[in-house]
Amino acid sequence: MATKVKKSLIYLFLIILSITCLAPFMMMLINATRSNQEIMSGFTLIPGNSLGDNWEIMTQYFNIFRGIGNSLFVSVCVTALTAYFSALTAYGFAIYKFKGSNLIFTIILVLMMVPSQLGLLGFYDLVNAMGLMDSYLPLIIPAIANPFVVFFLKQYLQSVLPKTVIEAARIDGASEIKTFHKIGLPIMMPGIATIAISTFIGSWNNYLIPLVLLLSPDKFTLPVMMASMKASKDISQNMGATYLTVAISVLPIMIAFMFFSKYIISSISAGSVKE
Repeated sequence: MATKVKKSLIYLFLIILSITCLAPFMMMLINATRSNQEIMSGFTLIPGNSLGDNWEIMTQYFNIFRGIGNSLFVSVCVTALTAYFSALTAYGFAIYKFKGSNLIFTIILVLMMVPSQLGLLGFYDLVNAMGLMDSYLPLIIPAIANPFVVFFLKQYLQSVLPKTVIEAARIDGASEIKTFHKIGLPIMMPGIATIAISTFIGSWNNYLIPLVLLLSPDKFTLPVMMASMKASKDISQNMGATYLTVAISVLPIMIAFMFFSKYIISSISAGSVKE
């Protein structure tokens, strides 16, 4: 009896916690359909009838689909390249022992503690000197070298990959790069999927660097476009259009999270080396 009561309390707490976490999203979606006067009157669970008006106001200021496309291109490139090259680097640190490996890994750990904003001015001068201003390359290429992802995947690989499997692959005549792709990479997939979520969200929400480096409005990522929308007095007075813009910008993140979450579960369920 005591066990059933304890389980019931735990489930009740989890339900309340889930409702608390979902309440802001529900508020955002409902307010996206309401007018400014309705929003100011208080929160309600009944959607409004101003979705079309909010959409028209929002589209008068920028092309949100272009912003989503720009952000999606940058975020997907950053996530894919970061995941692959960080996995390759982590595999090298975890499997191979070479002179200076501990020193290099220590430097990686130190770089994890340095805020990226500290090097913004120097990075801007470098990009400007290379003639890469108003380009997506400075947003994608430097993000590949992510110290935290390398550290995370190295620790993950050391906990799940027995070195006897690597030795068996070498005895069978597999090359080192083939061993990585056929054994190391599949085993790291749950860890890669986990870190890919935060990498994608971080790149999607990146605001400061695109604001500094991108000059053409048609190349702006979605956060920069949203900032330009908030700078307008007309649209800032219409909270419904603002809520609608935020709701649309969150949808790709939610889709990415659901996709990677399913992939994590399926990878863990597989639980073995893929051929």
